[in-house]
Formats: sequence, C-alpha cells, structure tokens
Amino acid sequence: MNDINMANRQCCDLDIRDYKTKAPWMFADFCNTTTMGFSSESTYANKKGQKCIKFDNPLDGTIAMTFQVHPFKVYAMLSDGEIETSAVIARKETITAAADGSITVSNTPVAGTLYVYAEDDFGGTAIEGTLSGSTFTADSIKTDSVYTVAYLEEKTSGVQKVSFNNKKIPKNFYIQMSTLDKNENGELVPVKITAYKASPQRNLELSFSSDGDPAEITITCDALVDDDGNVLDMIELTGESN
Repeated sequence: MNDINMANRQCCDLDIRDYKTKAPWMFADFCNTTTMGFSSESTYANKKGQKCIKFDNPLDGTIAMTFQVHPFKVYAMLSDGEIETSAVIARKETITAAADGSITVSNTPVAGTLYVYAEDDFGGTAIEGTLSGSTFTADSIKTDSVYTVAYLEEKTSGVQKVSFNNKKIPKNFYIQMSTLDKNENGELVPVKITAYKASPQRNLELSFSSDGDPAEITITCDALVDDDGNVLDMIELTGESN
C-alpha cells in the first residue's frame, strides 16, 4: 500500500443511530467542531523502584460535537432521547376590561395559578375574584380599566419539551462521524470515525446574551465498549472519492 500524506480541515457530519436497534435517530450536519479522542493510563510493576513492566488500562474515549445552529431535538440526547408534547407555560398579559365585572384571558389557566393586578401594580396586591374557564370575575373590574394578569397554562399542542430529571437516563447511541481528508495530490478521501456505543454525558451549559457571538453548545459522549469489544474505529475509504 502506498501511503500518501493527508491533511484535514473539515468538520464531521454525524450519523447518530439508536444503539440497540441501529435505527436512525438524527443526522447532525450542523456542527462547527467535532472531536474524538481516547486515553489509557498505564500501571507499572517496579523492579528496585524502577518501572519494569507496563500494563495498559482499558481505553477511555470520548466523542463530542460543538455547534451554534441546531434543531431542538438535539437536547433530547441529554435526557432519554424523547420529545414530549405537553408543557406548562408561564403567561403574562395586559388586558383592557370590555365590561364591568370581568376580563377574559387568552388561554385557560391551570386552576389556582391566575393572579390579576392593576396595570401599575404587577406583583403587588392581587384582585380577589373567581375564575371560570378563561374568564375572571370580580366586582372591582371596571370598563376600560387596564389590568395585568399572570397565570400558568397547560399547553398540549404546538409544543415540544425535553425533560431533565433523575428519572430519565440518556440512551446509548451508535455514532459515525464523516469527514474528508485532502491528500498531496489534491484528492479528497472520505474518512469515518465510529463510536460503537456512545453514552451522552449529562452536562449542559447555556448562556443567552444580547451581544457577542451566538450561544455555543457542546455535547460530549463517552465511548463505551460494545458487546463485541469495539470502542472506536477510524476508517479511510481509499476506494471512494468525493
């Protein structure tokens, strides 16, 4: 085999599949940086205090993706991989009373969560009254007066939710990273890196800012050993071109 020198300057795309079934879960072609690495610490037997025989510990590998643009589903990697379709939404509205005695909010509040205030007293003294559906009734409500209301809504359509809690355990994934090396002849050679059993680390840090660079997110997976002893592979497709 005639080895030709290669170089790389292209982020990987990730084909992410369910570990157990190998069914496609997501194709991630939006990353800015993708990384793979492994390490193995060594243990030594000493002779007269000097290292004499080395024993290699099992591989400890990771695979990671860093991005700014992404679908919402990517957060589910850090939960149980599922997207829920109901959520509780905090609402705040400013309403002008159309008649004496009642106002109507835009959605149906969760029982016990509606609070009504005079427009300039939000979070102050709540107006006492009763709620039926989305209509709040109180003797002190006056036509053309403005009120600020706060409540929680149980939303069951047009919503996606990923839950992070100690009941939801991240699922394992089979991930193959694909990139292109460029050799000294100017040819592009496909390279693939496979993590046979990738388990997402439950680490997430989000920072929302009004200036500077867009928010950047990194998801890191531990590369575990699968049932056949595989951890990570690097594959060069010398018979294919791009």
